[in-house]
Amino acid sequence: MAGATFEQVRRIALGLPGAEEVGTWGTETVFQVGGKMFAVAAPDEPHATVKATPDEQASLVARDPDTYAVAPTTGRFGWVRVELARIELPALRALVVAAWRAAAPRRLTTGYDTEPT
Repeated sequence: MAGATFEQVRRIALGLPGAEEVGTWGTETVFQVGGKMFAVAAPDEPHATVKATPDEQASLVARDPDTYAVAPTTGRFGWVRVELARIELPALRALVVAAWRAAAPRRLTTGYDTEPT
């Protein structure tokens, strides 16, 4: 398993329409769209945190508790902590895109859904 990095999280997040990077909370970087957070990571941390529903969170944690965990503080809202060393890039991309979709305005997600792949 190759694992993922902070730079890959950043590249995926910032490649999504309307996404912005905001430095807050010390060394953590917040990725947001339309003023709403969808992911948090830091260059010197081994994990990232992504927005999810409580059902998605429960499913991920049940499937692979070594990779996914309930996020501290925001976990009660469904956010998931992801151990970057344990996740493959396609799975990370899917999580970050799903988190972005949950936070983004419909005009951005509709346009993204209709773009050719």
